[in-house]
Formats: sequence, structure tokens, C-alpha cells
Amino acid sequence: MNNGMMEGHELGWDDTIQEESEFIILPAGDYDFTVKSYERGRFNGSEKMSACNQAIVSIAINYNGKEVIIKHRLLLHTKVERILSEFFRGIGQKKKDEPLKMNWTMVPGSTGRCKIGTRTYNGNEYNEIKKFYPKDEMPVTPQATPNYNPGQF
Repeated sequence: MNNGMMEGHELGWDDTIQEESEFIILPAGDYDFTVKSYERGRFNGSEKMSACNQAIVSIAINYNGKEVIIKHRLLLHTKVERILSEFFRGIGQKKKDEPLKMNWTMVPGSTGRCKIGTRTYNGNEYNEIKKFYPKDEMPVTPQATPNYNPGQF
């Protein structure tokens, strides 16, 4: 137990370092995810969208035992309200065709399933979330039940 202390420690100017980060590009496909956190921010606007609030959601995916984080931007604007609805349905907060008051405090720790794809920007390949699947429409995996044969006793 770390008694509330953060992991790791401060490095000195002359310390030796070794740890590196491996940048993982996930193959396109469907993945289970957990929302690690979100940040509130501001989108400054573009030719197609006026300035508005934005949330940058950190989506964690376990891939071969490694945690891969994908940052996903959600614009808080009526022009893209359907995308917000898709995200909140994906984490189970919103039900189909029902209004929802967004509850951001409940977002971290939420789980769901999404479709991951790749895109190329400035010659580099990145993962991006293409779709969040509605949590209330996901198939339920049947629970394993022991084989019961009433004639065996």
C-alpha cells in the first residue's frame, strides 16, 4: 500500500533513465474499453463548426496485456449531438430515444465496446474510435450452467 502517495519518484538531473514507451497501433476491429478519465476543454471553432465546449475522453483498451489509451474528442454542440448520444449509449447512461442529462462525474470507470479504426495524419498512423456500440443492445453472454441430468442420481 502506498499510503496515498503517487507511484514513482523524482529524478535527479544526473540520474540514468531506461524506460521507453512502445506506441501500439491496434488492428482495426471491435474492442471492450474502460473510460479512464476525461478533461474539460474548449474547441476554438473551425470552418464547419462554431466554438463550443469539448470533452477529451481517455479510452483504455487492454490489448495483449498492455493498456492502450485512445484520446477521443467529444464536442458539446447540437450539430454533433448524435455523437454524444452514441457515446452515452455506449457507456450505458442513455437509453434509446430517451433524453439524457449528461452526467460527466459517472463517465470515468464506465465500460463498453467500440469499433476501432486507423487514420493517417501528417504521415503518421493513429487509432481512432469509429463507433460506440449501444450498451443496452450488446448481446449478453450466457452464464455457464453445470450439466444437470436428473436421471444420474
